[in-house]
Formats: sequence, C-alpha cells, structure tokens
Amino acid sequence: MSTYPIIPAPVTITDASGHFTINKDVQIVLVGEKDAAAKAAEQLRQFLSQVGLEIPFGEDADAKDVIVFELNPGLDIPAEGYQLDIEKRKVHIKGTDASGLYFAVQTIRQLLPESIEGTAEVSKLYLPAGSIQDNPEYAYRGMMLDVARHFFSVEDVKRVIDLISKYKINYLHLHLSDDQGWRIEIKSWPLLTRIGSRNEVGGGKGGFYTQEQYKEIVAYAASKFITIVPEIDMPGHTNSALNSYGILNPGITVPEKTAKPVDRGDLGITEPDDKATPYHTGIEVGFSTLDTDSPTTYQFIDDVIRELAEITPGPYIHIGGDESHVTALEDYIPFIEKAQAIVTKYGKKTMGWDEVAHAKLLPTSVAQFWAKGQNARMAIEQGSQILVSPAVKTYLDMQYDSTTQIGLHWAAYIELDDAYNWDPMAMDSLAFERKSILGVEAPLWSETVTNLEEIEFMTFPRLPAIAEIAWTPTANRSWESFSKRIAAHGKRWELMGVNYYKSPRVNWDGEAK
Repeated sequence: MSTYPIIPAPVTITDASGHFTINKDVQIVLVGEKDAAAKAAEQLRQFLSQVGLEIPFGEDADAKDVIVFELNPGLDIPAEGYQLDIEKRKVHIKGTDASGLYFAVQTIRQLLPESIEGTAEVSKLYLPAGSIQDNPEYAYRGMMLDVARHFFSVEDVKRVIDLISKYKINYLHLHLSDDQGWRIEIKSWPLLTRIGSRNEVGGGKGGFYTQEQYKEIVAYAASKFITIVPEIDMPGHTNSALNSYGILNPGITVPEKTAKPVDRGDLGITEPDDKATPYHTGIEVGFSTLDTDSPTTYQFIDDVIRELAEITPGPYIHIGGDESHVTALEDYIPFIEKAQAIVTKYGKKTMGWDEVAHAKLLPTSVAQFWAKGQNARMAIEQGSQILVSPAVKTYLDMQYDSTTQIGLHWAAYIELDDAYNWDPMAMDSLAFERKSILGVEAPLWSETVTNLEEIEFMTFPRLPAIAEIAWTPTANRSWESFSKRIAAHGKRWELMGVNYYKSPRVNWDGEAK
C-alpha cells in the first residue's frame, strides 16, 4: 500500500499482505450516523458504477465481503480525518464527520487501478491490504477561480469542482466581480448584470450566474464536500459596478486604450447616466474605486452582501481589498472596516487580500497573504488568521516557463517543483506560527485563461502539489516522492480527458501501480 501513488500523501500507512476484492458479491454497510455516512458511500458507488460494478447496500457490518462506512463523532479521529483498514474480506472506513469519510473514498480511488477513471467495464477490482490514518494539516485547502476577467459556465465550474475534489480540496473561492465584469445576479441592483456582466478581457460577451445557478454551484460543490467562498472585490477592481451605476463613481476614468463604450440604448435602458464609466477590456489594474464618502456606496455594499449571504451557506464572504491604488489610505481603512461590519451583520466572516490588514480586523476575519508578508504579520498581530497564497508559489495563472503560451509571469515562472517546494510557515523572510495559518489556497486568475481546457492546463499538475502542501505534514513531504507519484496521475487525467501540462521535471512514462 505504501508504494501506491496517493496524493496528498497520507499521515501514516501500514502495509499488510493480501488484498480485498471488489466484485458483485460486495455490499456497503453504514454504521453510526447513517444519513451523513451515506453521502460519502454514494460517491464510492458512483465511480464504481462507471466501470460496471453496482455495489448495493447491506445491513450486517460483521459479514464478509463488506465495505463499512462508520461515522461516529466520538471516535478519536481529527476533523476531516479518517482511518482506513483494508483486510482480505472487509474494508472499514471510520471518521468523525462525513467529509473525513469522503476523503477516505478519494484515497480508495487512488488505490484502485487508473482504469477506473475510464468507462471500460470490469468484473472485479483489487484493493491492497493495509491501514491508513490520515487527517489534514490545515483546515482550509482551497482553489480560487476568477470568473470575472473571463466568464466560465456553470458546467465548467462543476468540472473544476469534480477535478479538485479528488485531491481533498475543500474550498472553492469564486472571484465574482472585477473591472472587466460582474458575474452574480443582485436583484436589488439589476443593472449590475444588465450592463456590468456584458464584458470581459478583450471585449467579449461575458456572462453571469443567476442566483439559482449560483445555488446550483453551491449545492454541487457541497456534494463533493467543497464550500464556496464568494468574492466581491472592493473598493478597487470595481469598474463593472461603476459602468452599471454612475452614482457609485467618485470620478475615476478608464484607461483610454482599453475603454469600450456602453450602449445603454442597445440594452434597452433609456435612462442616461453621465457618471457611468465605459467597459474596461484590458488587464490593467488599480484605476478604479468606489466612492468611499457616499452613503449610497454603503447601501450598495449592504444590499450585495445581504443577497449573497442569503444564498451562501458557507462561513466566509471575501471583500477583496487588493490593488486599490487610487483610494487614499485614510479612505481605504474606514471603508474596509465598514465593509467588514456589513459582512458580520449578515452572519458571515470576512476574508480579504492582505492589504486589508491596514484596517482594524476582527479576530474572525482572515487576511489572504498574496503579496506582502508584512501585511500578513500585521493581520496576525491583530489576532486574525491568514490564508497563505503567495503569488510566487501558488498563482496558477503564472507561466510554467517562458515558452508557456498562456499565463503571465509578473510574479514568477512557476514550474511544478517550484509549486511544491515551499513551506506555508516560512514565506517572504517571515516565520508564521502554525496556529496563525488557516490554510493554503491556489488562485487562478483569468486575464489570459479563456476556456476550460486552459483552466485544466494551468491547474494540473500544480494544484495537486499545493493540495499536498495543505494536507500533508511537512515531514512527510518530499519532491522525490511526489514527482514519482504525480506521474501515475497523468495516466488518470488522460482517461478523464484532462488537458494537463507534462512538466519536464517529471518522468510521465514511469511505472505506476
């Protein structure tokens, strides 16, 4: 078992002799909190059915040829962790929550032959005997998808959820607004989608999610034990709000070379708005800001956060706060504090990019460290936690090298070994205490990423590398081991039709289990 290419690497693996056979005689038995356990068990049944193995539910946990899912909050297993025991006639999966059982299923999937990722039917499969005790190093293991610079469909987002859930990722952060486009329906401010959504980088048609579509994404993610974190960036990165409602504009102008007129009449909008900005079709940042002195701005934020909170069951709402270069610091600080208070008012915890640490943060607020370690330190000194996303290591939109056809390199070229070889507790010449780190997130910005195939290319294989950093204790990680294990996943991705990058740092033709 210890030689199998499991990613993220488990905490402990104990080998044994023999194997368990999955065939038509096997049953699944639920023990303890059965309804919750069934959610994880269904995921196992689902991918086994793809290869023709229909596994029914049974009742006798002491019978032979059973896969037992036991959910018992009283067990001595950490949150999201699991114990997996595979014997010749029984598989026993234990956890204190349903997510732990689900993550055990992802491990089982990787213990099975890569052929299970295809559709060729089989009569039996073998699991190696042994035991795994496993739990995550960090509670938050995330990916961010920028749907504002380029818009991606509900089905594209679901595909991303499917792929990242296999690596025990448990948060998907959706960047829902930026200068180029507004992507979520806000019923109290309808022009955000009538006008603000109809653009993207390059001047394309853009798009948006209705609230029902957003709820569909949230529910689908939850079925894979992933929590959605919505982001509305403010006070900068807000041109899509300013071209929808000029009343929010303090007088900013869009860079002339990237400005595209908004034809309000063509959109069926008869009321003129002289203060509204044109669309921004480029990738320049830092030119926009909300009017931080206007009461209307805070009513706008209140309405947006209220509607978003109502359809977001997860604990966090992200308020952005980055690169607001034209907002004076004396205006920025009270703005962030007011936005934070609104998020709190609606029962959510605030997240923001590391610049928000200039404001007075609540202990429940989280600063996402992307650029400046000193900002992260300021947040920690206030009693807040940080989410670690250093651009030089985790930004999935960075080119692998100078020959990569998509992506940028303003932060770094990030090859696979660069994405793997770092420690969240030691970044930017600063040492962070373990207790100060909520987790790790890998953002994928979409200035140059235009479709699902490009999302996959920039995400794989780097996302699994960052997933291992977030899940596996540092002492259990090594590039030598990871580079061999990831090679086996290439064959799985090919069967799944994933457009991945074949890093020259990996021998992709190496033998796999």
